[in-house]
Amino acid sequence: MKFTQYRISTEIKANLERNGFKRPTDIQYKCIPHIQKGEDVLAIAQTGTGKTAAFVIPILDKIQFNRKKSRAGIKCLVMVPTRELALQITEVFHDLGRNTKVRTLCVYGGVEQDHQIKSLQKGIDILVSTPGRMFDLLSQGYISLKGTETLVLDEADHMLDLGFYKDIEDVIGHLPKNRQTLFFSATIDKKIKKLAYSVVRNAIRIQISPKDPVSKNVDHAVAFVEMDDKRFFLERLVKENSNVKMLVFVRTKVRAERVMAAMGRVNIEAKTIHGDKGQAEREEVLASFKNDQLRVLIATDVTARGIDIPNVQMVVNYDLPDKAENYVHRIGRTGRGKKRGEAISFCSKGEKEMLDEIESFIHNPIEVLKVDKRTYEETLAISTPKEDDWQLLMDNFEEEKGKKRKKKK
Repeated sequence: MKFTQYRISTEIKANLERNGFKRPTDIQYKCIPHIQKGEDVLAIAQTGTGKTAAFVIPILDKIQFNRKKSRAGIKCLVMVPTRELALQITEVFHDLGRNTKVRTLCVYGGVEQDHQIKSLQKGIDILVSTPGRMFDLLSQGYISLKGTETLVLDEADHMLDLGFYKDIEDVIGHLPKNRQTLFFSATIDKKIKKLAYSVVRNAIRIQISPKDPVSKNVDHAVAFVEMDDKRFFLERLVKENSNVKMLVFVRTKVRAERVMAAMGRVNIEAKTIHGDKGQAEREEVLASFKNDQLRVLIATDVTARGIDIPNVQMVVNYDLPDKAENYVHRIGRTGRGKKRGEAISFCSKGEKEMLDEIESFIHNPIEVLKVDKRTYEETLAISTPKEDDWQLLMDNFEEEKGKKRKKKK
């Protein structure tokens, strides 16, 4: 079935065609009819399956169709865990809602609220928000959810990881009891079930879970590299793939800055994105990466969930993730749509247990890139640090201190 055959407005059909949407993905095909009927939906689907459009399309169509009959005010609230995801979903609403007169606003913390308040006062139909800023504006009286018809919780499992359970419960108290609830999550466990069934009523459950959660468009492999040698292997990878757009994942904010500094010392331009960065700086870095002005972006898992960065050709797991499911989210940043992508992970001796958990989660062993002794030594020789490289010495000193603290614990 093509989108041209759906009972949606001509404006939305034109926008879908303009954005390259021809046929629905599995999650879109299964969700859209139920959402159009006003039913609650509990959808479990991995990243890259097209779930954002699965709720954006029917919500836009419903609001546009009822525009003359409904009262002014926020008709749909979309709650998400991160600012980046909020901005991305808002962009999809804008792209697919062009010429419909449906107004969408994104609000999030980390920036001045004055501009957001002015937009709210002009009147909006759809609010996409992170919990913190939304509750700030709600308590100040700038947001009213009394007439909200649809609640969307996206990346709900990640929201629970970030401690938003009470926020979600609190927002329910501000919404009408007679509403539609759409609940999207990448995983389903006891915590998710408890939250889901507390907010949905007689929900249609839709689960898209292939046997291998890793996209068939992604070739992924692991190389066994000592922790202190990872920077040399990353340097070689970047230099041997000079035209490749690369997203590098590390475990902590401190590690992100250190890896960026290490790349800078060998004349590789890289930038970081993580929770300690201001919102304006995060947006600027993401924009430069999306627009191909920046080739190497070093990130923590804040960008792994739901963020759609076009044309990422390679993902590098400089550090393996603490949670096995985050491996899938990370490497899902490449090989999106019909494009192919590569993912390479560096695994040190101390991360072998994490690798075992990842392989168990994806139900498959990861291909091992065998690095012989000669190749290993050649890689280390590519970038021999100078004796007087004080920054490198300080980095090594701090890492050694961290290891000693862990041993004492």
